Amino acid sequence: MNSKYYVPVGSAATGPFDLEVTPESAGWTESSLRVLTLAAGGSAELASGDDEIIVVPLAGSAAVSSVGTEFALTGRRSVFDGPSDFAYVGRDSAYTVTSAAGGRFALCGARARQKFPFRYVPAADISVELRGAGNCSRQVHNFGTADRFEADSIIACEVITPGGNWSSYPSHKHDENSDVESQLEEIYYFEIADANSTAVDFGGTGFGYHRVYGTPERPIEVLEEVRSGDVVLVPHGYHGPSIAAPGHHMYYLNVMAGPGEDRAWNICDDPAHTWLRGSWEHQTVDPRLPLHAPSEGA
Repeated sequence: MNSKYYVPVGSAATGPFDLEVTPESAGWTESSLRVLTLAAGGSAELASGDDEIIVVPLAGSAAVSSVGTEFALTGRRSVFDGPSDFAYVGRDSAYTVTSAAGGRFALCGARARQKFPFRYVPAADISVELRGAGNCSRQVHNFGTADRFEADSIIACEVITPGGNWSSYPSHKHDENSDVESQLEEIYYFEIADANSTAVDFGGTGFGYHRVYGTPERPIEVLEEVRSGDVVLVPHGYHGPSIAAPGHHMYYLNVMAGPGEDRAWNICDDPAHTWLRGSWEHQTVDPRLPLHAPSEGA
């Protein structure tokens, strides 16, 4: 039986969105994610409300307009073709997303206290990090992390895991505010590549697995097979690994936010597995990475 923290593709479609995860639907207070698909020439008029929003093209290009300004997002062919440029919309703002050729767009959200200005960030400015080694090698696009982008509370990044590899590993948690940890609610949104390809596989054979487990004081138990468009919610507990099936690269978008005053991603490894980080010193990064040139566009 599927966990209540697993949101299968299509099960949370509402209004113009293929996916809508809100704090209310997730049973928490801060993080949200919507996925918007527009046909060629399509447009959506939206409002940020209490949230700050990062508009990230998953496939295709778009124009995002707000407060009398328009930013053209070059976007990309798929999530496996490199980091995308993006637009940031502050809270209490009306904004419009328009796509001449059509596309799929992630609207990453978080409750915000302070209003930041409408902004654009080019793909060339996004940090691409190769993390881990061996079969724990993965590629991280740090487009909306606390050390790379100024915002009120949102933290967001993308991870590419080559087929057969493990990521979000060692398992780690960030569910309490302390000297070494931040309390953050987290959304994992997945897309899986076609076999030995960088085209996204919707409704096909590509899959992966994702794990969440808790502590004796705060139990949680999630082990789900994930496919393109699926979501796993992480309200608390250790999470990872995310495992990509051999032959199918895995993408996931992480959206995080917490109620604390500090915007930071501080984590604690599962003590049983933290030794793994030391093993990377004696291994090389998977030669398939990076899967793309960081400067590539759509």
